[in-house]
Amino acid sequence: MDKIILTGISAVGFHGVHDFERKNGQSFSVDVEIGLDLSKAGKNDELNQTIDYSLVVGMVINILTGPPVNLIEKVAELISEDILKNFMQAKSVSVVIHKPEAPVGAQILDVAVRIERVR
Repeated sequence: MDKIILTGISAVGFHGVHDFERKNGQSFSVDVEIGLDLSKAGKNDELNQTIDYSLVVGMVINILTGPPVNLIEKVAELISEDILKNFMQAKSVSVVIHKPEAPVGAQILDVAVRIERVR
């Protein structure tokens, strides 16, 4: 299956289970892979035969900066639901949420979750 891949969509959000996460916010980064048939877009060079990347980025940013939730698992689910709802040509979506500043009691490079959904 063909894929559109967007890597490192970043914004400050206020998600987390701790009060200080919701008060101070922190950086989140998102990677999205959308499975779809890109053959028509590849042959005809027409934007209306693919998914406009800027729309996906806007959706991700809106969720990252939107109302806070406790878990990055929920953030990933909201993003995948939004993509599948708004882009009928999307057959599957994979979303990775990176939370590099997660308060885990030790220095780490990253905490991330990946979800995959198929229509």
